[in-house]
Amino acid sequence: MASGGQAEHRNQDATCYVGGIDIKISEELLWELFAQMGPVVNVYIPKDRITGERQGFGFVEFRSEEDADYAIKVLNMIKVCGKPIRVNKAAQDKKTVDVGANLFIGNLDPDVDEKLLYDTFSAFGVIISTPKVMRDPTTGTHKGFGFVSFDAFEASDAAIDAMDGQWLCGRQINVSYAYKKDMKGERHGSQAERLLAANNPAKSSRPNMLFAAVPGMAPPNPTGANAIAMGIPPGMPMPPVAAGIPPPGSLPPLPPLPPMAGLPPGMPPPPPLPPGMQQPYPPGFPANMPPPPPPLPTSMGSVPMSMPMGPQG
Repeated sequence: MASGGQAEHRNQDATCYVGGIDIKISEELLWELFAQMGPVVNVYIPKDRITGERQGFGFVEFRSEEDADYAIKVLNMIKVCGKPIRVNKAAQDKKTVDVGANLFIGNLDPDVDEKLLYDTFSAFGVIISTPKVMRDPTTGTHKGFGFVSFDAFEASDAAIDAMDGQWLCGRQINVSYAYKKDMKGERHGSQAERLLAANNPAKSSRPNMLFAAVPGMAPPNPTGANAIAMGIPPGMPMPPVAAGIPPPGSLPPLPPLPPMAGLPPGMPPPPPLPPGMQQPYPPGFPANMPPPPPPLPTSMGSVPMSMPMGPQG
């Protein structure tokens, strides 16, 4: 097993940053965990130069970028030694900046953990740090609230609009901007923070892919009865549709079929008979009327015309 911290020799695109590591996790254990995702080239957990203790994060380099992407999808936010780990590209870890898009999530069920919070709120944008579920430091009891931080206010605004008042694990949660630590009574999401975030050149290169439109595809925007008929809640965007193809619900209605002679209005025409079963029309029948059924045979064979109704005494 190779290990070391030579960052200049690592393939950053094939290297995963692993945060939230328990101090009991060694490089050997981290290697065994990530080797299940693909061939591992290097594992490195920095240590404090004075105490020699592990600093709670590390780097895992894979042989290919595809294996690193797969490890991020599978291992991000899983619990190792009771703590959820954060796994993302090492090249992206330094690009995320806390702009103040921090949310407070209240009235959480005790079954809600960090991974469930991440899986729920990552649909709205990039989460820059591991979601926090507050617990009692002595007993570990769930306190019923937590925090989620995004890289942009567009994502946090969308999360508030969509999730505030929604049900999660049987409880109606409250989602709002968290209070600032250094300024009592003032919440995040102020105009000053938004202005600083808009002028921040260091923005994440990983977009929100859930509602993103694919290049060359135009997402439709059905409203009113069309959206309700398609089962789409008001305000919810439609999935993208290829350019040149009309969106569902916007096709013009088909023209009605011309009525056939001799049939009541609205009655569909009868299906055609199989080949060899066509019967000539008797005189006096309209041309578009279905032919009558063939006549019954004159002889019923040896079947008796009268059957006894019961035992004869």
